[in-house]
Formats: sequence, C-alpha cells, structure tokens
Amino acid sequence: MPGDPALLTHKALSDVSRFRILEDLRAAGPMDSRELGRRIGLHPNTVRFHVEQLIEAHLVHTVTAPISGRGRPRVLYQAESDPTDEEEGGYRLLAQILASYLATVEQPKAVAESAGRAWGGYLAAKPQPYSGITGAEATTKIVELFGGLGFMPEAVAAGSDTRVLLHRCPFREVAQSHQDVVCAVHLGMLRGALAEMGAPLDATDLESFVEPNLCIAHLSGLDTDGPGSGGAKRTPPMRSRSSGSEF
Repeated sequence: MPGDPALLTHKALSDVSRFRILEDLRAAGPMDSRELGRRIGLHPNTVRFHVEQLIEAHLVHTVTAPISGRGRPRVLYQAESDPTDEEEGGYRLLAQILASYLATVEQPKAVAESAGRAWGGYLAAKPQPYSGITGAEATTKIVELFGGLGFMPEAVAAGSDTRVLLHRCPFREVAQSHQDVVCAVHLGMLRGALAEMGAPLDATDLESFVEPNLCIAHLSGLDTDGPGSGGAKRTPPMRSRSSGSEF
C-alpha cells in the first residue's frame, strides 16, 4: 500500500543522503536547510527535497526558530524520536557487556578479530564447486551482508583498491567506549567472509569514524581493469577527517 508507514520509512531511508540528514538531526538537534547542507555537502534546495520525504515518512517535522530581530522566523527541521531506541536498548546492553569483557582479556583485538572471522565465515555463502568468484561479485556480497546487518554500505573504487563506505554502525554507542574491540570484530567479519567466499581480495584496513557516521573498509587485490571491476563505482580518494585507527 502506498501509505504503508513501513514502506514510507524504507523508501525514505534507502537513500544515503536522507539517512545522513536524519542522523545529523538526531545527533545535533534542529537545523535549517542551509546548515544541514553545509554539514553533508548538499545544496539547500537538495536538502529540502530530501527532508520532504523524511517528513512524509514521519521521521522529521518542522519547528520555528525563536525570533531574533526583524524578519520571518527560520524554519528548522527536527528528528522525531526513534521508536526503536527502547526496543534495541537490551541488545545494546548485551553488546556493551560482551565488548567490555573482551577488552579485559589478553590481546583483545586479536581475540575480537578471530571471533569476527568465525562469524564472517559463517554468515557468508561459499560459491558453487568449480565456479569461483570475481572481486566484483565478492564486493557485492560484502555490501549485501553488511547491509543486512544495518551498516548502509556503499562500494566505491579508489585506484587499484576498493573502499566499502559504512555509513552507519549499528554498534556506534558501544564502539565509542570499546572501539578497538568492536571495530576488530567487524574487520574480522570482513576477512572471514571474503575467505569463505574464496574471494581474490582481502580486507586490509578498517578506518573507524572517519566521520561521525562513516567508517571505511579497504579491500585490496581487486583487479579494476579486469572482469572484477564492475562492482564498484569510481570516486576520487577521500580525505580523512581524523587520524584513523589501524588494525
């Protein structure tokens, strides 16, 4: 049904720009189209176009800024409260407990990555016998896998490598207090999944929180001049806004 709230929400959040707008509003509070545009690099008119769809999905509403001087008051956009916060609270607590425990063991990053590798291999599907898999196909499967986990991933080519932009970490709150452990799990999942697929590439690095809602996974070994080059779009190298984390 066109008016189905679930369909409206899915449509609204299927676009990375709209998701970033919503996340910024939730993190920083009400903003107008100009401020949102500066934060995410979009023209105010484009921001307003995206916000209209978020409003239609009942994810955002408008508020009036306090009057300061002459002129019409500014129209601000404010995120609705997230209805899943209470439901996910128990899962976040469990993740926090497990991450805090792993942080106490010897070599926590190595243990966390090993656990991630095991689960990445479990979640990935092996190719059919004698069929093999190209780098592009493996990249597509990684995007699908991490998309199903809630990361909103996007694959882009950068030189001879591929970057998987993880626009949303479902465990961001836990990662902020136990970043080494949580990010090592995710790096291990990438490596385990690629190994299980028999992919001709490996996850060489995972840059954590390059932006508040962005981590970047680096995949190497992809032949961008061969049959494996069709799975990622080409983009210029991205400039890191933080020192990054190395694993």
